[in-house]
Amino acid sequence: MESAGTEPEPERCPPAQEPPVSPALPAEEPERSEAAPEPQQEAEGVPPPAPVAQGRRPSGPGSKGQAKRCSAGKGGRGKRGSTRRAGEEGGRPARRAHVTVDSSKAKTSLEALKISLRQLRWREFPFGRRLPCDIYWHGVSFHDNDIFSGQVNKFPGMTEMVRKITLSRAVRTMQDLFPEEYNFYPHSWILPEEFPLFVAEVRMMKESDPPWKPTFIVKPDGGCQGDGIYLIKDPSDIRMAGNLQSRPAVVQEYISKPLLIDKLKFDIRLYVLLKSLEPLEIYIAKDGLSRFCTEPYQEPTLKNLHQVFMHLTNYSLNIHSGNFIHSDNANTGSKRTFSSVLYRLSSKGVDIKKLWSDIISLVIKTVIALTPELKVYYQSDIPAGKPGPTCFQILGFDILLMKNLKPVLLEVNANPSMRIEHEQELSPGVFENVPSPVDEEIKVAVIRDTLRLMDPYKKKKKDNQNCKLSNSNFSMASVDILYIDITRRWNSMGLDQRESGMCLQAFVEAFFCLAQRRYKSLPLHEQVASLIDFCEYHLAILDEKRLVCSRGMTERRAELGTCQPDGLHLTAATHAPLLNRMTAANKLTDYRNHRS
Repeated sequence: MESAGTEPEPERCPPAQEPPVSPALPAEEPERSEAAPEPQQEAEGVPPPAPVAQGRRPSGPGSKGQAKRCSAGKGGRGKRGSTRRAGEEGGRPARRAHVTVDSSKAKTSLEALKISLRQLRWREFPFGRRLPCDIYWHGVSFHDNDIFSGQVNKFPGMTEMVRKITLSRAVRTMQDLFPEEYNFYPHSWILPEEFPLFVAEVRMMKESDPPWKPTFIVKPDGGCQGDGIYLIKDPSDIRMAGNLQSRPAVVQEYISKPLLIDKLKFDIRLYVLLKSLEPLEIYIAKDGLSRFCTEPYQEPTLKNLHQVFMHLTNYSLNIHSGNFIHSDNANTGSKRTFSSVLYRLSSKGVDIKKLWSDIISLVIKTVIALTPELKVYYQSDIPAGKPGPTCFQILGFDILLMKNLKPVLLEVNANPSMRIEHEQELSPGVFENVPSPVDEEIKVAVIRDTLRLMDPYKKKKKDNQNCKLSNSNFSMASVDILYIDITRRWNSMGLDQRESGMCLQAFVEAFFCLAQRRYKSLPLHEQVASLIDFCEYHLAILDEKRLVCSRGMTERRAELGTCQPDGLHLTAATHAPLLNRMTAANKLTDYRNHRS
């Protein structure tokens, strides 16, 4: 992972402790150039399909780089003018076209964006442009009607989807369907509509477990930067007077046993790029920020509930504490890099690989929960027949680590702060903006790598075929969740994993689970046999297609006189996967016969 600028890189976790890439969600390698460093982000999504011409009307929600395009709304400048692509002209390679970026609405992310564009050597238009740009960078939301092409860094409806109430409802729906997979989100109630339910459930839990002394945290739905958040010990402490009807809120069970460093509570701000909704494509930054409280933590009591510098990790609150320390490097202060925290945990024997796997699982499952309604927002914002741009968005995931190292989702931010400076009080009432090295290191890298991933001129990978296993009762989201959980569980057992992906035991477990879900009415051995037959059939069709293509290529090469003497060996090597599949199929058939 490269640093954002030319300063020497701070001490990081050993390479072995970097977050693993999920093999089911392969990485897309951005095109390399001398002008831009290697991206810091790690792919957690399906590779994108082949691109289409910009300015084309999207035919489906939230898609990127294919016939289905996402739009976010409004503000464009018509179709982009023609630009020269890299190629051969007159025997000389053509110069690669500069990517153009409209930064006129970047607002708080402007300085980090400017640094990123300088590193990439892209063309910035800070006051907009009469001609269309490749990328439009907006600071808060996107509500322009006139952009017909290009890419915009906001999805329609994202701000509404990650509000506290909407997020809680989306995750709760998935908790009803997959309770064990979505246990990373605290038990929540929506106020005022669920206040009676909140009172009844708390009373019932106290009666069944008398020693239980819970604490709850109340978060206003539209609040930000810690505004309006407070802790309570009993439902009767809810501030019902006047505000709840006009300002609804979410009340959650408070995590009273967080992981502490230097006796301080902290949370993680992790940056996630949602690059596409269809296919769902997610990139997770390898580093983020750790924001620390400024008073030593104590478990909540009636006497300390009001001490926000102890219980709330919000940077905007703790910066007003007399104990707040502005960080001069990545390893100290009230705001540090997440990698420095991981390095410290690793030195104490914590399994960083498993921790990262749990965090990645949390992120993917959360995005899966939000995706259906995001598609609805898209279809409402851009009706059929209306052109629009492609969308992408950087999200800020706020995650808390419990004492047992289990990650818990606190909230998702549609517009995470990208400021790379902080206010410093020179004298009473006199402030100035001072550069923040930690913010610059993390945020510039996130924006720069996001831009590189969205580069409209880089080569695209071909679209993958959809898995034939999915149907109306068995979605690919279910397959993704199954893969994540089984892989994580087996990898956490300390098995010798020399290659990425599933170990044999995990594959067998996943295969049996898939068979049981798809063929529910059959005995187990028939379920497994049916799934084997199903897979063999579709693999045979795929191999037959490849065989036809290979024969056609061989014939064309023979006509051109370029066929090598060892052409027979080449043909055998070409179909080695088929031989391997036949061997595997024979083994599974033997197993099936033995079981029956």
